[in-house]
Amino acid sequence: MGDPVVHFEIGGVDGARSRAFYADVFGWTVQPESHGYGVVTTGSPDGIGGGIMQTPPGVPHWVTVYVEVADLEKSLARAEELGGKRVMGPTPVDGVGDIAMFSDPDGNVIGLLTEAESGP
Repeated sequence: MGDPVVHFEIGGVDGARSRAFYADVFGWTVQPESHGYGVVTTGSPDGIGGGIMQTPPGVPHWVTVYVEVADLEKSLARAEELGGKRVMGPTPVDGVGDIAMFSDPDGNVIGLLTEAESGP
């Protein structure tokens, strides 16, 4: 079996404007968190949820998807073998797991995720 796409992210120059825009266009619920990241619930049993945020100063806007993999380092190494470049990570995200990012040979950035293991 292949690795599934499990999350998307949209980074815009004005986070509040981006959250309102996508909520209005698609009927999504976007719940902003204290640090400005808006968690997206689409309201549909199909598809995936995501997040909308303001880009940090000097960082261009983006849209990316996150693919759940068993081993971040192995996936990053394979992407690099095939001409991709490591962009970030692995980095732990509290309550989520670990994330990493790479760019493909055309410069498209893809996120990787290993979910946090739930304890007993």
